[in-house]
Amino acid sequence: MISLSDTRFQSGFSRADTAADFGIIFSMKGLREEIERVLISAEEIARRVKELGEEIARDYRGGAAKDPYGRPLLVVGILKGAMPFLADLIRVMDIPLEYDLMSVSSYRNGTSPGEVRILKDLDRSIHKRDVLIVEDIVDTGNTLDHILRLFRARSPASIRICTLIDKPARRQVEVPVHYVGFTLPEDVFVVGYGLDFAELYRNLPFIGVLKRKIYEEAGVAGR
Repeated sequence: MISLSDTRFQSGFSRADTAADFGIIFSMKGLREEIERVLISAEEIARRVKELGEEIARDYRGGAAKDPYGRPLLVVGILKGAMPFLADLIRVMDIPLEYDLMSVSSYRNGTSPGEVRILKDLDRSIHKRDVLIVEDIVDTGNTLDHILRLFRARSPASIRICTLIDKPARRQVEVPVHYVGFTLPEDVFVVGYGLDFAELYRNLPFIGVLKRKIYEEAGVAGR
């Protein structure tokens, strides 16, 4: 694990919100100008993702697999933030695997944190399958806890969690995270490599700190 939020909670808006919802007009000069500083470079991400993929493959070759029928590992990516990480991770996992996708959204307007709705469920059964959940960032743990309870009710053979970024200091619900790319101790608003603000910045190749004025001008509080 390398020491260095859940973006769906880090700014007080849901995954469905976009720049248009906030009336934000972004300059065409480039999104990089809105980044205060690079926190994790593209090179650091690539190195760590390779290490994680190799570690996961070793574990599932060495006894982590519990599927009674010996089927391939099922890797589940949580949309949308995990997509770049998922794509890079599975390409360095030298084991048989399948992947599926799930999309969730948190409720707002007075409902308690952690209540989520499923926007897209899995396309296949996970009954007696080995499942690896891939997240972009784990912060409060509320959404991931909901997903875990949902999956456990479907009786998989095993469930493990892999996240690119972990922020345990903000945890409200304890969740078992088995594979961590980077532990983030700083209380900053991060974007890039799948992480967004109002659906933007996901395509940046690095993970950076968003300038405070960007989300404050949009009426969104930082953490």
